[in-house]
Amino acid sequence: MIGVAGLSYLAAEPERIGRFLAITRLGPENVRAAARDPSFLPALLDYLLANEKDLVSFAEEMNLDPAKVRAARDMLAPPAVL
Repeated sequence: MIGVAGLSYLAAEPERIGRFLAITRLGPENVRAAARDPSFLPALLDYLLANEKDLVSFAEEMNLDPAKVRAARDMLAPPAVL
């Protein structure tokens, strides 16, 4: 649910979604198809976690502790053990 909310958060502002699309090299025409890939939501949450301003804003909007975003990301795709 947090991953889908993250996509909605990004999509709500043209500047936010534009940055995301530019960094991921996705286009508006293929983001829906990409969202079906199991790695998409963890990658989206990685994007939010890497940008403190967006992470804090998203967490506030969702009334979440930012640490819950990390927990959601790790639940979707556990970090690799080396």
